[in-house]
Amino acid sequence: MRANYKMQRLFVESDLGEGTRMLLATDQAHYVANVLRMREGGEILLFNGRDGEWRGRIEAVAKKKVEIALVEQTRPQTPPSDLLYCFAPIKKGRLDYLVQKAVEMGAGTLLPVITQHTQVPKLGIDRLQANVIEAAEQCGILSVPHVEEPVKLEKMLENWDENRQLIFCDEAAPDNNPITALERLKGRKTALLVGPEGGFSESERKMLHAADHVTAIPLGPRILRADTAAVAALALVQAVIGDWNS
Repeated sequence: MRANYKMQRLFVESDLGEGTRMLLATDQAHYVANVLRMREGGEILLFNGRDGEWRGRIEAVAKKKVEIALVEQTRPQTPPSDLLYCFAPIKKGRLDYLVQKAVEMGAGTLLPVITQHTQVPKLGIDRLQANVIEAAEQCGILSVPHVEEPVKLEKMLENWDENRQLIFCDEAAPDNNPITALERLKGRKTALLVGPEGGFSESERKMLHAADHVTAIPLGPRILRADTAAVAALALVQAVIGDWNS
């Protein structure tokens, strides 16, 4: 079935199945009752990243409690995306945007990568995961991406799975046509790496170019902000290589 984008969606931790009745967590109950102002008989879509999407009917609304009965499954569970999205953290407001857009564009796992020019070396993983969930709720996504703990670029490359090709956005890439480079990667497991605001250092670029499992692509003649580059790169890779839910 197609997603019903007119109905509110809510991510829950609980198992979902036919005949299930559940109480929402306190913060979600507050959101449904006081922000959305939903009442008995209202319907909402629920998903947990495991059991597909379910249409639920609100059975009771109290001060801090909302009880929901599941009516039917609206969509079966989809497999997680295979795309590993690696990014250098940026300032908080724009980082929220970057994470949300990465989820919308099909990232399956998000990996913060600390580089020499990274502006924000300390991250709140819980905050990033909350942004992932919010984006999944809004965009009809069923498989919720996971945010990994930050890793230094050198460590990431040392432990890299060489069966997965790493695409990194390099403004000085030797090939002026990113499509040509990306077409050679069709059918392969891939990951995408977008650097920090200051770009990769020269030593980092040399390290990346020296690895056999790394492909450098340009994003055009303009210097892009990191969050803009993220969206542009994800759109380009998806257009050429295809979706990652296979």
